[in-house]
Amino acid sequence: MFKHLRTLVLVASVVAAAVAVPSLAASSSRRPSQPRLSTSWVGQPTARCPSGPTCTEIYNWHEYYTGHDEPSVLFYSSHKGAGNDMTYKLDLPKDPPKPPPAGSANFQLHPAFWFGMAMCDTQSAPNPGGSKIGHNKPCRSDSDANIYTSNNPGSPRYIGLHPGTAFMEMQFYPPGWVKWPPGVSCNATKWCAALNIDSYSDNENTGVPNNSACLNSVGIEPVNFAFITKSGHAQAPANPVDATAATYTPNKRQDLFMRSGDHLRVVLHDTAHGLRIHIIDTSTGKSGSMTASPANGFAQVNYRPHASTCTATPYAFHPEYATSSPATRVPWAAHSYNIAYSDEIGHFEYCNKGYVYDGACYKSSRTDPDGVDSDDVGCFPASASLRFDVAGCLGTDWDFDGVPYKKVWPGSSTNQAVDHRLYPTPIRFSSPLISGRTNYSRVAFEADMPRIEQYTTPPCQRYTSDPHPTAGCTNPPRGAAFYPFFSTTGKGASCMWEEGGPHLPNTTNKFGGSSTAEFGTKAKGNLLLLPYPNNPYKLIRIYEDFRHILSSNPCKG
Repeated sequence: MFKHLRTLVLVASVVAAAVAVPSLAASSSRRPSQPRLSTSWVGQPTARCPSGPTCTEIYNWHEYYTGHDEPSVLFYSSHKGAGNDMTYKLDLPKDPPKPPPAGSANFQLHPAFWFGMAMCDTQSAPNPGGSKIGHNKPCRSDSDANIYTSNNPGSPRYIGLHPGTAFMEMQFYPPGWVKWPPGVSCNATKWCAALNIDSYSDNENTGVPNNSACLNSVGIEPVNFAFITKSGHAQAPANPVDATAATYTPNKRQDLFMRSGDHLRVVLHDTAHGLRIHIIDTSTGKSGSMTASPANGFAQVNYRPHASTCTATPYAFHPEYATSSPATRVPWAAHSYNIAYSDEIGHFEYCNKGYVYDGACYKSSRTDPDGVDSDDVGCFPASASLRFDVAGCLGTDWDFDGVPYKKVWPGSSTNQAVDHRLYPTPIRFSSPLISGRTNYSRVAFEADMPRIEQYTTPPCQRYTSDPHPTAGCTNPPRGAAFYPFFSTTGKGASCMWEEGGPHLPNTTNKFGGSSTAEFGTKAKGNLLLLPYPNNPYKLIRIYEDFRHILSSNPCKG
């Protein structure tokens, strides 16, 4: 499966592995005689999802390891279908002519980017199974009846009684580095994509998670996962209980592979059998799809906290809401969104070639620009790469000193020739059209920097019960030399969003030209305080994001 590395053939055994990465302090300064790939890091969603870079960010880091930096564009509309039926245009980015480490490749900036949507899942938080007597509310698919926003635990519309919610991420994976699983690439030169639906097996009102059998096998955040295939049929069961190695292993005969630079149309809409994703590559004429249906092995992980086994029930996942607004959120997630584009950054740091052992980077040198620190985990040697001769780590970059936080994004240089030679082209995507016809009325910019600033100095004090709430919460984060932001290019029906730096050519709107201007600051009132249900049937409020809502949609298709 990997060049010069032993094959990881049994996903279930990898998932169950709980081998701790050795501390850097205990690491030898000598190169091991037999470097090996550790099973302690698994990037695919089966491995207790909060440990991997492709998972939805859970609100409470005190309980579960997370740390996903996700700059996002949110789309709002009260038009029916805004929450469950939309079409995007997407241009896949190209890597630069100069490979890393001189240049920067897409896999270094983002192990994934995605389009998102809130989904029904009655076995998921905040109130799986309707545990409070008299409040076993079903999730009505495609309905704003699922909006529960009251902060009063005594109200029948209390947020803690919100119907069970999952979050769908239609993810795209860059080519050229370590192959799935446990890496982030499907192919040396081509992109692939997968439908992910993340659930949260915890009752937020009581603080009781699912049973230990489930926690030890599929984790607190179980994920239904299926690559987009040319036939629309999953190559193996999508749910994490029944999944096999084939679920997470790219298959060039079955899966839709796409070239860098290809123009895509991405259609997301509900069907009687579940949410359907259809990707049309208009550059090649090829297409692929996936439906979140029992026929494709999608299923709920049953919330049975006192059971001795972990079970799943076949389930068709449907969108939760009819519209999209600040009220149509996922009550357990760090972000406030429903319909959104999001990038996943902060997951690549260099490791000096040959110094990866048991999943950690343990030696620095002059050729390792990031140095070595305690967040250098989930590491792979250059020999594992499909194309780029680069060793590096995919763990969360808690101190914001890795590649994604440097001026190596598209639009970083005022010299366009330098930018073209060293940096990728930007991801370009349109504002979605509701049912392929109607524009969203407003957009918002949101980044969960506060959520992952707990290890900066000083740390972000996110809880209202902290001694100095909001102290240490900054945009950009301390340690970051740069933080990417969104701009637009083109006008009218040709308008597209781009992500990168301030010097992208043909920009029509930079929204202030920095992350500080775009996502906002505490001083400007953009530090978002979100309510969450908490044990026992009470409310807590946490500063999770910087969010800046615009009064209109400046990039209508």
